[in-house]
Amino acid sequence: MRGGAAAVKAGSRPPWLGLGAAVWLQVAGGGSSTFALYSHALKVALGADQRRLALLGVACDVGENLGLLPGVLCNRLHPALLLLVGAGACLLGYGAAWLLVSGAAPSLPYWLIWFALSLGANGGAWLGTAVLVTNMRNFPLSRGAVAGILKGYSGLSAAVYTEIYTGVLRDSPTNLLLFLTLGIPAICLLTMYFVRPCEPSLVETNAEQVHFMFVQMASVLLGIYLVGATILDHVVTLNDIINYSLLAIMVLLIFAPLAIPLKMTLFPRRKNPATDNDQKESLLPSSSESNLNFEDEDSMDIDILLAEGEGAIKPKRRRPRRGEDFRFREAILKADFWLLFAIYFVGVGSGITVLNNLAQIGIAAGAVDTTILLSVFSFCNFFGRLGGGAVSEYLVRARTLPRSVLIVCTQVVMIITYLLFALGHRATLYISVALLGICYGIQFSVIISTSSELFGLKHFGKIYNFIALANPVGAFLFNTLTGYVYDLEVERQKAGMVDTDIACHGPNCFRLTFYVLSGAAFLGTLLSTVLTVRVRPVYQMLYAGGSFSQPRNSGH
Repeated sequence: MRGGAAAVKAGSRPPWLGLGAAVWLQVAGGGSSTFALYSHALKVALGADQRRLALLGVACDVGENLGLLPGVLCNRLHPALLLLVGAGACLLGYGAAWLLVSGAAPSLPYWLIWFALSLGANGGAWLGTAVLVTNMRNFPLSRGAVAGILKGYSGLSAAVYTEIYTGVLRDSPTNLLLFLTLGIPAICLLTMYFVRPCEPSLVETNAEQVHFMFVQMASVLLGIYLVGATILDHVVTLNDIINYSLLAIMVLLIFAPLAIPLKMTLFPRRKNPATDNDQKESLLPSSSESNLNFEDEDSMDIDILLAEGEGAIKPKRRRPRRGEDFRFREAILKADFWLLFAIYFVGVGSGITVLNNLAQIGIAAGAVDTTILLSVFSFCNFFGRLGGGAVSEYLVRARTLPRSVLIVCTQVVMIITYLLFALGHRATLYISVALLGICYGIQFSVIISTSSELFGLKHFGKIYNFIALANPVGAFLFNTLTGYVYDLEVERQKAGMVDTDIACHGPNCFRLTFYVLSGAAFLGTLLSTVLTVRVRPVYQMLYAGGSFSQPRNSGH
C-alpha cells in the first residue's frame, strides 16, 4: 500500500477523485437517517409500542456511531477494505429488516431486528470513517472545509432518500429497505478504487481554495434543488416521467464534484516555479507528512511499551501538548476530550432523539404529511454542517477564535428551539425542525474539526469515533424518556376507548420530553463555554499566522 500511494503527486487529480467518490459514499452511508420513513412499518410488523420502537431508533444510533473498530483499522487497512466491510454490514442489516416488513420472514424476533438495524447503520460508520479520515489526511490544510463538505453531503442523505422514496419508490417502506439493502453495497463497489491515501499538499494555493468553493456551491445547489423538488412533489401530482427526470437531475448534481478532476485532465495547469515559491507553506504536524506510516508507528508503539515494561529501555517521549498528535490513551486523560464527549452527548444525542421520533412528533402536532419534516430537517442539517465548517474556518483564520464558539451559539438556540417544540403547535413545528437541523449540523462538523486540531490527525479515527459514542448513549437515555412519556399519554388518551389507533395526539405527547431536552441544552451551553475558554490559547498558537501551523512533536 505504501509504495503505490507514495507515487501519487501532491495536489494532483487522485485526491479530488477521492473527494468526489467520498461525496457519493457519504450520501449513501446515511441510510440510518431514513428510520422515520420506515419506522411505522416496523412498528406494525412487530406489534411494538412506542418505547420498543424508540429503542429500534437507538439501535440505528448505536450502529452509526460504533466506529471504534474502523477507527483503529483505518491506520492498518486500505480504505477499500473498510468500504467492503461497510457494504456487507448494510446488505445483511437492512436485508433482515426488509425480510420482516415485506412479509418474507414475518416471524423474525424483535431482538434480531434490533441487531439488524444496528448492523446496517454500522455499515455507515465504516463508510464514514474510511472517507473522512482519508480525505482529511489528503487535505490537511483544509480540514474544516473537508469536514464541512463531507458531513454536509451526509446531512443531505435523508433528503436524497426522501426524494427517491416519494418520487420513485412510491412511498413504500418495503421498497426503501430493499433499495438500502442493494444500493449502498453497489455504490461501495463502484467507488472504492478512488478512495485512497495520497501525498498531502504542503502549500495553500488559490486553485485549491477555488475548488473547495466550487464543491461547497455544488452542495448548496443540490440542497436547494432537493427542497424545491420535495415541495413540488407535495403541491402537485407528478407523473413517472417527471419523477424520473427530477431523479436524473439530482444524480447529476451529486456528480458535480467530479468536474474538478475532469477539468484537471482536460486543462492541466502549467507549473510556474516563481509563483509556486511565493505560496505560503504551512508547518504541518508530523502525522501529515505521510499518510502511510501509521501502521508501522502503531506497531513501534507496542514494541516500545513492551520494552519499557521489561526494563530494556527508558521512556523518552514527552507528553504531547494540545495541538500535537495524541495517542488514544493520552487523549482520554485530557479534560478537553471529556468536555467534547459531554457536549456531543447533549447536543447531538438530543437532536437524534427528535429525528428518530420526527414522524410521531409531526402526528402529535397535527401534521398531515410527516415526510416533508424529514426533508426540512435534512436540508437545514446540511446547511448547518456545511456552514459550520465554512464559518468556523473563518473564525479560526481571521479571528483566532476556537470553533467551539459556534457550539455555544447553537446550544443557546437549541434551548429556545426545544421550548418551541414543547408548544406542540403545527404553526411552530416547521421552524422548530429547521432550527434544530441547523444546530445539529453545525455541532457535527465543528466537533470533527476541533477534535482533529486538539489531538492531531495520527489517531484521529480512534479519538473521534470514541467521542461519537456519546451520540448513542445520549440517544438511548433521551429516547427511553421519550418513549415512556409518549406511551403514558397514549394510555391516558385511549382509556375506556376501543380504538386501533396507537398514535398519540396533542402537545402532551412530548411536552415533558422537550422541557428535559431544553434543560440539557442549557447544560451544553455551560460545558461548551468552558471548553472555549480552555482552548482559546491553543487556537491562538495554531492559527497565529492566519493559517494552520503546528510545531512538530518532539520525542516521536
